[in-house]
Amino acid sequence: MKNAVVKWLVIGTATAAGSCAQLPIESNVASQAFLRSDVPTAEPADSAGYENRAPRDPNGIGRYYLGRQIAHVMGHEGADWLERSDRPQDEGTEILVKDLHLKPTDVVADLGAGTGFFSFRLAPLVPQGRVLAEDIQPEMITELTQRKAKNHLANVQPLLGTTTDPHLPANGVDLVLLVDAYHEFDHPREMGRAIRNALRPHTGRLALVEYRAEDPNVPIKAIHKMTVAQATKEMKEVGLELVDVREDLPQQHLMLFRRP
Repeated sequence: MKNAVVKWLVIGTATAAGSCAQLPIESNVASQAFLRSDVPTAEPADSAGYENRAPRDPNGIGRYYLGRQIAHVMGHEGADWLERSDRPQDEGTEILVKDLHLKPTDVVADLGAGTGFFSFRLAPLVPQGRVLAEDIQPEMITELTQRKAKNHLANVQPLLGTTTDPHLPANGVDLVLLVDAYHEFDHPREMGRAIRNALRPHTGRLALVEYRAEDPNVPIKAIHKMTVAQATKEMKEVGLELVDVREDLPQQHLMLFRRP
């Protein structure tokens, strides 16, 4: 991120709008950058597991889900942050892509695709398949469409979703990839159910990537981290079971879930 002071931007609802800013815990300016807070948060369609209570983290929306406060999401104004030059080294993105073990015919959904950082890295690995690059911000879809043309990758399909439905094909996705985005969904139960319904029965996988809350040395604000235990609890609520945890990324868990 540039060193210039960035004003407090807004996001009314935490969504599948690209990964969080992944900001250092000690950075007051960075912690406020690219966040949107001027739009009222919609009530979840299914209130089970949700509650509005104190304390409210300044980086949260004030709603809790199964005991976890939901974080603000990064708006499209932070697109450059998603494409920063040191991201591959900081996050071990090449390791993550290899850990997914994709097949050439796979259909992959990159939820909260943002600028397509991962979408365009996954597309060459599924030449007979496709990548559904989903985001809820029209500005990000425009960016994805432009990058698709520039990269000449016809098997990337930009897809505009909503805060409760990513509009994925039922039983038609081999892998759903969520990188540092799930903890910002303001409707995690509804989105979790939609993801489950999109996965191919028995073989479809959810790859959930989140900063390790168990490790105090990971320099990310606590609200932007998740434990394996919390993620497993939330996925169980929507009918997904944990099948593997990979810990070879520098700071994040790679948690793999599937339909039983």
